[in-house]
Amino acid sequence: MKKLRHVVFFRFKDSSSPEAIDSLAQAFKAFAHDMDEVSDFEWGLNNSPEGLSDGFSHCFLVTFLSEADRDVYLPHPKHQAFVAKLKPHLEKVCVIDYWTQV
Repeated sequence: MKKLRHVVFFRFKDSSSPEAIDSLAQAFKAFAHDMDEVSDFEWGLNNSPEGLSDGFSHCFLVTFLSEADRDVYLPHPKHQAFVAKLKPHLEKVCVIDYWTQV
């Protein structure tokens, strides 16, 4: 079965403490796991030796089973509340959505 992947990369400001960044990652995990529209969620820290990350340190993978589920998630108050907490710490974000190819 195809799945819709919502891939999010964060580059945090140098002024953001490791504790604040970890708190944000945990907040993302908590609200994603609390939403019925999210089929799966995982995240991790960049550890690539290639040096091509352009400063992006955190990757989050949110999986949906339909575009309708993603369309509920994006404007959802839980997502918007997280974005409001995130913005003061965010230097740059990259988001890519794709359907898995099997």
